[in-house]
Amino acid sequence: MTDRTPKPIRSSGTFTFGAGNGAGTTTVHRLGYGAMQITGPGVWGEPADRDTCIEVLRRAVDMGVDLIDTADSYGPEVSEQLIFEALHPYPDGLVIATKAGLTRQGPGQWLPVGRPEYLRQQCELSLRRLGLERIDLFQLHRIDPLVPAADQFGLLADLVSEGKVAHVGLSQVTVAELEAARQVVPVVSVQNLFNLTDRSSGDVLAHCETEGIGFIPWFPVASGALTGPDTAMGSVVAETGATPSQVALAWLLHLSPVVLPIPGTKSVAHVEENCEAATLQLTDAQMGALTAIHEAS
Repeated sequence: MTDRTPKPIRSSGTFTFGAGNGAGTTTVHRLGYGAMQITGPGVWGEPADRDTCIEVLRRAVDMGVDLIDTADSYGPEVSEQLIFEALHPYPDGLVIATKAGLTRQGPGQWLPVGRPEYLRQQCELSLRRLGLERIDLFQLHRIDPLVPAADQFGLLADLVSEGKVAHVGLSQVTVAELEAARQVVPVVSVQNLFNLTDRSSGDVLAHCETEGIGFIPWFPVASGALTGPDTAMGSVVAETGATPSQVALAWLLHLSPVVLPIPGTKSVAHVEENCEAATLQLTDAQMGALTAIHEAS
C-alpha cells in the first residue's frame, strides 16, 4: 500500500554524514526529531503519557523524519526503549543517533563519565535496547575532564573499527576539542547549544561548515521573549503566518547547509507543527532581521 501521508520534512533538504571520510556515508533530511522530552520531568523516569509519546514518534516518521536523536541518559534508558517500542522494526533509511558519556543521579542531574570501559558498556547496552546491530551515529555526550580525551576518542575509533558504530559525533565541544578528536577518529557531527538567542557556538558552526561536518543544535527553539508584536520575530510571524517555533526552526535551516535542527516534543500537534517548519521559506530581509536579534540583545 502506498503511503500518502504528506512528507513536509523533505523540504528541509538533506545532509550526508561522512562525506569525504572515505569510510561510508549516511544521508538524512536536515530537520529531525530530538527524543529527550519523551521522558518524565527533569528528563527522568517514564513520561506521564507513554502512549502519546509513542504516537509522537510514529507521527514524526510518518511526516518524513529520518533522523531521531536520543541518548542512553534520557530517562535514563526510557527514550531508547520507547523508540524501540514505537518504531522497531525500523523503516528503511531511518537513522537513530544516540549518545553516551553522561550519567544520571536524579531529575535534572548529569555527571560526565568517559572511561573507555564505561563508554563501551553503554554502546553495547544501547545496541541492545534499540534492537540494532550497528549504531548509525554514536555521540560522546560530554568529554569527561577526569579522563584523558585521547582515551575517550580512541574508544570511539575502536567501536567504529569493530563495526558497532558507523559514524562518530561529539556534543558540546570547542573547535580545539573537535580538532583534537579528529586526529584520532573521523567526526561527522557536533551537537552544541545554539538558537536565535544563544549563539556562543557560532565559531564551532562556522568551522563545521568549512569542514563539512554536521552541526546539530540542541535546544533549537528559544523564542519566548522575542515574540511581541514590535519585535523582529513578531514581524516575521505576522508576515509568514507561521508560529514562532516554526520561524526559529526555519531560521536555523536557512542559516547554513550543515545545520540539522532536532526539535523535541511530547505533543502530536507540536511535532506536526515542527515538521511543517521545513516548508517555510524566509526572505533575505527576514533572515537579516532575525539574525540581528542576537546583536541587539
